Amino acid sequence: MPRWRLLAAAAVFTAYALISWALMAWWPDSPWAVAALFGPLLLPLLVAGIAKRHGPSLAGAVALVALLAAVLQRGGADVNRLYVLQHAGIHALLGWGFAVTLRPGATPLITTMAERIHRDFTPSMRDYTRWLTGLWVLYFVAMIGVSFALYLLAPWTWWSFYCSVLTPLAAGLFLAVEHVLRYQRHPEFERVRLTQVVQAWRATGR
Repeated sequence: MPRWRLLAAAAVFTAYALISWALMAWWPDSPWAVAALFGPLLLPLLVAGIAKRHGPSLAGAVALVALLAAVLQRGGADVNRLYVLQHAGIHALLGWGFAVTLRPGATPLITTMAERIHRDFTPSMRDYTRWLTGLWVLYFVAMIGVSFALYLLAPWTWWSFYCSVLTPLAAGLFLAVEHVLRYQRHPEFERVRLTQVVQAWRATGR
């Protein structure tokens, strides 16, 4: 991917994160705040449900819209709790998606992706990718724990900043640190492009 596209994507993502934080911090019950936070979750469901004719995705999108409409009509603190539950729910689903592949007899998710990318897949690489899959599970659990702690103990503006700005930054930092450590401790991993990782992720989804 060209560098200018990466920079443009980073700029758009940063702007979205800051706008989402401002909306949640000062206008949490505004329809625009709800749209900013739930839009990235709702749109993929609609695309999968309509374009790919996937019934469960379309049903999930309709249920989500109905839930949001009901909460907006009531207003008040329910909106804040809905944000917290949405943040926790996404991380719980991601954590479960990784954790279920660690059960006996299954292939860890990152192992499956790595096997699609690397031509020579050694036993040490298999052990590392299994360990990394488990580490991602712990990461998602930790993010949920921090979220609940901030919601219960800190001002709402702190939680909204954590959700919209620090959450994506934490994921990016995790990926960057793991990338550096992987090639320092396991040079047998050949260098791969970001597009290869995305293709492998999509393949596991299919």
